[in-house]
Amino acid sequence: MPSVKTNLVIALAVGALISALLLAIEPLTDFAYLSLEWPGITAAYFFWGAIGGPTFLGIAMSWLVNALIYGLGAFVILSVIKVLREA
Repeated sequence: MPSVKTNLVIALAVGALISALLLAIEPLTDFAYLSLEWPGITAAYFFWGAIGGPTFLGIAMSWLVNALIYGLGAFVILSVIKVLREA
């Protein structure tokens, strides 16, 4: 079974891929999946938008926060699967 560190790396990679996919398909879907990006958009607004920071840094922060949120979800799922297999 993979270790916790391996599960964490896999989960963060999954989160980064999901976040990148959401960021890439937004213009193509006419922002239909915008609700899936609320954690990152909220963080970008509070930390960069409120202080007048550059748009690029806001987008980068949005992508990073979404990657962490979705990575955390993937980590929980991988951890539950690991526990169930060991039981």
